[in-house]
Amino acid sequence: MNTPEIRGTTRLLGLIGDPVTHSFSPTMHNAALVALGLDAVYVPLEVHPENLEAAVRGLQACGWWGFNVTIPHKQAIVPFLDRLESPAHQVGVVNTVRIETDGSLTGTNTDAEGFVQPLTVRQWIGKTALILGCGGSAFAVVAGCQALGFDQIFVVGRNSEKLKDFAARLPNPQGVKTADWFMAESLLPRADLLVNTTPIGMVPDIENSPLENLKALSKGAIVYDLIYRPRPTRLLQIAQSGNLVCIDGLAMLVAQGAAALQFWTGKVPPIEIMTQAALRALE
Repeated sequence: MNTPEIRGTTRLLGLIGDPVTHSFSPTMHNAALVALGLDAVYVPLEVHPENLEAAVRGLQACGWWGFNVTIPHKQAIVPFLDRLESPAHQVGVVNTVRIETDGSLTGTNTDAEGFVQPLTVRQWIGKTALILGCGGSAFAVVAGCQALGFDQIFVVGRNSEKLKDFAARLPNPQGVKTADWFMAESLLPRADLLVNTTPIGMVPDIENSPLENLKALSKGAIVYDLIYRPRPTRLLQIAQSGNLVCIDGLAMLVAQGAAALQFWTGKVPPIEIMTQAALRALE
């Protein structure tokens, strides 16, 4: 059984975002909670931006154990937290919150750890990354690329003001350059890794892709879409048609989720069980 039994003693974990209907986190986390024998359950909560503070205070007041944070709240939630742990502390972007025994809120970010997991089989020192989007996930991707040793990291964004803000808030700008969205295709020949951090192509927007032409990418390049539903996304379908190596967001989902689970519970997460649960949800 992969669904926890709910009792009066059951502790509550969850996900807040808008939307959350696409998320496989509940399936994955509940399978892990059962495997660990923990009296806890994980549920998704759709929270609109104007209700974010009220939702956070409600979870806090109700004694939740913790929760994940997804689009569009990863930055907006920061003012409502009592403390940030590294790397959230450096970038001001949070994807995981733990509610302490005194009711205070501790935020962290497990996205960078999740992002690098499927990339560690290659050597990236001296390579170039092109990142599409400058939202909350892009901070984690930049940090991950820096940790892997990339020499140059280009970040392109559709909103010039957000792009400026992104550049200003980077804790470590070493090797990072920002550019307007229209520059993306001209940067493709230089990219060894192309990463989509935007929601373009995510359910229900499955017919769209952030880029329609990837022919300028070198044959050895990897295309990495943080979206995991649909599988593959339109971007990865285009990449596959050009015989490019593709990575979707499932490996990152599992790795960042496992790190979040350990942050809440202190237990070593059952990664294989979490992976299989996510794969079943995709069927």
